[in-house]
Amino acid sequence: MPHDEKGPGPGVERPAPLGQGGPALKAVERLPVKGRAPKTGYARERFGSPWADTDSNRCPTRDDILGRDLSEVTHADAACEVASGVLAPDPYTGKRVEFERGGPSEVDIDHLVSLADAWQKGAGRWKPGKRIAFANDPLNLLAVDASTNRSKGDGDTATWLPPNKAFRCTYVAGQVAVKKKYGLWVTKAERDAMRRVLAGCRHQRLPTGGTPTEAPARFTAR
Repeated sequence: MPHDEKGPGPGVERPAPLGQGGPALKAVERLPVKGRAPKTGYARERFGSPWADTDSNRCPTRDDILGRDLSEVTHADAACEVASGVLAPDPYTGKRVEFERGGPSEVDIDHLVSLADAWQKGAGRWKPGKRIAFANDPLNLLAVDASTNRSKGDGDTATWLPPNKAFRCTYVAGQVAVKKKYGLWVTKAERDAMRRVLAGCRHQRLPTGGTPTEAPARFTAR
């Protein structure tokens, strides 16, 4: 079995028996539980160059997500570079946020599961191709208000939730889906926080889709 595909290893708490609840809540119970690993060795560069075109559509991932999540989109050229658009509403605040390339940085592309959090919960021992795929997977990416996103930092569900309470079920379900897809573990505090949120939205489904969990070879060739 490849090294990066092994389970979390010794000390993992077995999932609790499944109870009642929707797909997202049930999926939480299937996530392995383990303590946070050290952040030693983490760097953004370990997940490849930012916004690589891993789906081979000739557009950087950032522009793919801006084009997906914004309305009133204009392009800077005939290709895919997004020049402006509107995030209405912003999922994290519920407010209207305008984007203009080269203007004030008001829209970020957030990793629902941050790269640093992933590093400490399994990604530190992945092969490079899997980390690059993770960093550019649309399932893990969302256009959001920049200032609110920066208050999140590397937080997981136990330490940060969107101020917009109406979005919390969708947000947590997204994190669960990403961790399930990539085989990441959660801490006990994180699992308990996921349970608390999703217990209030018991029919919440998991999002699906995104790109394969291994980037094309050209991104990892030396």
